[in-house]
Amino acid sequence: MITGHQLIAGREAPCDHAPYHAVNPTTNESLEPAFCEATTAQADEALRAADGAFDALRSAAPEQRAQFLETLADEILALGDTLLERAHAETALPMARLTGERGRAINQCKMFATLIREGSWADATIDRALPDRQPLPKPDVRKVLLPIGPVVVFGASNFPFAIGVIGTDTVCALAAGCPVVVKAHPAHPGTCELLARAVFSALRKTGLPDACFSMLHGRGTEIGIELVKHPLTQAVAFTGSLRGGRALMDVAAARPQPIPFYGEMGSINPVFVLPGALKENAAKVAEAYVTSVTMGVGQFCTNPAIVLGLQSPELSQFVEKAGEFAQKVAPQSMLHRGICESYDAGTAVWATINGLQLAGQSSAEPNHEATQAACRIYTTTLDVLESHEELRREVFGPCSIVTQCPTQEEMLNFARGLEGQLTAAVHGTPDDLREHAALIRVLERKVGRIIFNGFGTGIEPCPSMHHGGPYPAASHSYFTSIGTDSIYRFVRPVCYQGFPDDCLPEALQNANPTQALRYVDGSYTREGF
Repeated sequence: MITGHQLIAGREAPCDHAPYHAVNPTTNESLEPAFCEATTAQADEALRAADGAFDALRSAAPEQRAQFLETLADEILALGDTLLERAHAETALPMARLTGERGRAINQCKMFATLIREGSWADATIDRALPDRQPLPKPDVRKVLLPIGPVVVFGASNFPFAIGVIGTDTVCALAAGCPVVVKAHPAHPGTCELLARAVFSALRKTGLPDACFSMLHGRGTEIGIELVKHPLTQAVAFTGSLRGGRALMDVAAARPQPIPFYGEMGSINPVFVLPGALKENAAKVAEAYVTSVTMGVGQFCTNPAIVLGLQSPELSQFVEKAGEFAQKVAPQSMLHRGICESYDAGTAVWATINGLQLAGQSSAEPNHEATQAACRIYTTTLDVLESHEELRREVFGPCSIVTQCPTQEEMLNFARGLEGQLTAAVHGTPDDLREHAALIRVLERKVGRIIFNGFGTGIEPCPSMHHGGPYPAASHSYFTSIGTDSIYRFVRPVCYQGFPDDCLPEALQNANPTQALRYVDGSYTREGF
């Protein structure tokens, strides 16, 4: 089922340009077949095909697009163990984790099917004409959100299903009516191909053009840059490192016609442990903290990289307990050798910093041949943290730093100096929250999601979720890459004035055939007129 070919508008495009293989992280063995770099001509072909399919996809009834998404969910499930086993071989993620993530991806398809069937997301707004208004007549003005055109998607290394070929970016773009070209992740290209074939199968079963979707392989940066630069690309969705995301973001901005670049680019996700939480149960919070740090071998963009608390015996107990829990964590294989080497290099730099102590680490030695990483929990003081920028940069993996703050005001000042973050967590009692209300006000300006007595790892894909934040956590703090609101990245408002009713988009027609909630003459209603 896996050929290694580019998949362009339903057609296999074999090539032998710069071949490479996926590698099993736990054995360091190459996996068949060989994949190869897509060419500039193939990128052009994929985007021209997508643009050619745009009118057919955007004019497809919401019911047809919803049926496509539900069929896609069935096709993903029909891949069965073949999908799970290939993903496990390419990423070293446990089968239980992959099974759960597959369920999340399937549920996302169904969630967006429900969204577009109901229709209110399109924000239809109608102001009817008042021809007799004085001193001037009021025209008939109507507005609705419409799809923008071909979208390029760069999936994540750490979520091969839920933020990959059939992840939120792809699913919500197709739901909105935008064709998609995916840049397959080079760390799990076989998994990507299996999922791409599921997309084509669902398109064909629901009568939508194959050209609504394409997937191109590439290990280097060249093909990604070509996709972003292409004049037919209308938006880009990216999940990955700040360095890679910023490079593509600059390419998108430098085009003759700049386009939106929606990048989710990482975060240190600070945790503030307030006195009440430590007094109530420092050991329980410490255990939950280490569990969060090591979830998925620390390979989450919401991993809690820094904890801050006020100097106290209770904080010292917290550090001690966190160190003890870290010792019990067995080293695990990371997604690929490059990530593991970056993790080891980052923590090696930390080891040279005076004033940073190791509070605890995995008692077993990691097997470097199996790409394993050990959990490492550190502790330091606020002055050391503030004087070493490298301690405030994300090191992707199962490590974190507990920081002792002399006073509440100094902890607050650190929060004021934070860069943009995806999440921040606050642990304490309701009284702590009231006493530290200023901290919450600061975090509201710095992060996309604030968690009370929990951690950022473990995201619930739902309409209320916001997964984003001020730069550099994301390229635009208004938009989310998880949850139903992610669809708003790939639409734009179009206003119609004075149009005959039958020439309007269905969402703006008088009868309101889908019975979506609309804003008509200053009031929300599902009724037609």
